[in-house]
Amino acid sequence: MLSLANQVVLITGASAGIGKAVALEAAKRGARLVLAARREELLQNVKDLVEKQGTEALVVPTDMADTAQVEALAQKALDRFGRVDILVNNAGYGQMGPVEEVDVAAMRRQFEVNVFGLHALTRALLPQMRERGSGRILNLSSVAGQMSMPFSGVYSATKFAVEALSDALRVEVAPFGIKVIVIEPGPVATEFGRVAEETFAAVVNPNGPYKAILDKAAELASSFHKMAWPVEKVVEPILRAMTDPHPSDRYTAFTGGKLALGLMRLLPAALADSMWRRVYGLDGLGSPGSA
Repeated sequence: MLSLANQVVLITGASAGIGKAVALEAAKRGARLVLAARREELLQNVKDLVEKQGTEALVVPTDMADTAQVEALAQKALDRFGRVDILVNNAGYGQMGPVEEVDVAAMRRQFEVNVFGLHALTRALLPQMRERGSGRILNLSSVAGQMSMPFSGVYSATKFAVEALSDALRVEVAPFGIKVIVIEPGPVATEFGRVAEETFAAVVNPNGPYKAILDKAAELASSFHKMAWPVEKVVEPILRAMTDPHPSDRYTAFTGGKLALGLMRLLPAALADSMWRRVYGLDGLGSPGSA
């Protein structure tokens, strides 16, 4: 495995959850850190923790939906350290809800944070990686980037986009010594689930066409929480992606991993659709008395 000592690692969404955990583990290994997220107070807390381990850290409060702020983040990192060796595009959230009921503004914000911010930051840092002939870009996708489920269509659309961008970019930048790696977590015990539930509640119409399944959706959200991996377990494949001399193009981080995704792909669409309708209680919608 490669050493992270003195490597400059930029992590978005570093104030909590996966981003914070990656920062703490990278600090233990001697990496120098650039920490980005919207919540400055929480970022400062993370900085204090990593500096206690003797690690140098730069805090840059950043809204990933604001391209100017994203580009400024890249420049501040380069001004401070002269380079970024590893970019961890971790920032993101889940806009949940029926596709019909997620309005354009909410969908646009989801793409701004999960896709356009990632794209802008990657573009800003690629030239210095290419000039040096080395660098790693880790893009946090999701199982939802391989498989779309009811009420997560908008979120899945952003993660499908992240997967597509990553696959193209991996081939494009390989001649310059740059590696692009996708991380695909499943449910994780972070605040992601709470935010996802809040975004669902913010858009769903309690008197709309999907009202009959609201209790079922809440029940499923609870079951997903029970399946969630502890964040420390998700950090393990991320660290492998950062340090393996010959990393895989993808690392799955959920129970069943590639096997589960492979089995889902083998199911005929009609059978998979029927399964999801049963899971989410959708078969009763549209029948008399359901609306």
